[in-house]
Amino acid sequence: MTTDAAAALVAEPPPAMEVPRRRPGSGGQLWRYILLRFLLIFPTVLILVTLVFFLIRMTGDPITAALGGRLPADQLAERIHEAGYDRPIFVQYLEYLGQIARFDFGTTITDKQPVVQVIATYGLATFELVVYSLVVAFIVGIPLGMVAAARRDRWPDAILRVSAILFYATPVFFAGLVAKLVFSVWLGWLPVSGRASARTEIALNRGGGGTGIYLIDAIASGNPNYVWDVLSHAVLPALTLGLLTAGIFLRLVRTNVIGTYNMPYIDAARSRGVRERRLVRTHAYKPALIPIITVIGLQIALMLGGAVLTETTFEWKGLGFQLAAYLSARDFVAVQGIVAMIAIIVALTNFAVDVIAAFIDPRVRY
Repeated sequence: MTTDAAAALVAEPPPAMEVPRRRPGSGGQLWRYILLRFLLIFPTVLILVTLVFFLIRMTGDPITAALGGRLPADQLAERIHEAGYDRPIFVQYLEYLGQIARFDFGTTITDKQPVVQVIATYGLATFELVVYSLVVAFIVGIPLGMVAAARRDRWPDAILRVSAILFYATPVFFAGLVAKLVFSVWLGWLPVSGRASARTEIALNRGGGGTGIYLIDAIASGNPNYVWDVLSHAVLPALTLGLLTAGIFLRLVRTNVIGTYNMPYIDAARSRGVRERRLVRTHAYKPALIPIITVIGLQIALMLGGAVLTETTFEWKGLGFQLAAYLSARDFVAVQGIVAMIAIIVALTNFAVDVIAAFIDPRVRY
């Protein structure tokens, strides 16, 4: 090698790995990206609401579905006329869209309650259950995913991968029944059903000044017995629903940590003598969490769907429990309103996740 060539090598350092950077002036593009994602909420909700509306009408009008056979024909026809279900289907559809635009989801047929009031009454219980389940999913799925990646292609990895498949593939209602049988009936460790014991519910609901989220109300009461009672009732429903998502998180974290292991900066850290345990915890862990954030919106939708079966199995008086009750009563006005509200919640959640991902992940282009 000549002296000039050696000097050129010294003068010109090797090219560094290219890291995605925001383009100059990307602040305005970010807000356009956020605006676009926000505007996509409306067609998403419209499609879901339209599907639910017409699928329900395929079984006939809601009045006949709920009260048919229990009222004389003349009274049934009068109810149908009063509700406007004898008008053309397209007119009913446009009117229903107008109601939703005013945040009016109709009135239930069986108990004559505004659907918005039903959602406000029982929605907080479902929210509480979903939060518990997400905590379980994070606590179980993320650490086990890191262990599986660190023990790649060894027996712990094989066991954890099979466990993840079982978590995801086991029907929620079946897992709930097995959990009740083992931990409530055989072992007697945990309550069988409900959000709290009758005594605790009466105390927390006394005066109607609570938040509707039992754990917060129990902590605010200052009585540790109420806190323990609420948490003990939440363990089995949260595990049943949370392990479903934990299986997804486990496999996702494992795959992304293994993928991160192949990056050049990991090889550079390893060549400097960094221990494998520190590589997992410090260098490979954080990049692997970014995909978790991007799929949380989808998992919220999955959990809301699973909440129907979980709440019914454990008699958790939430929105899913009420939805199952209205389905049994064939109260399709209530079903239609609750499903529409769930669609809005899922769309808003996905919008929030997209915005967070745009801020924290430089690979997102807008």
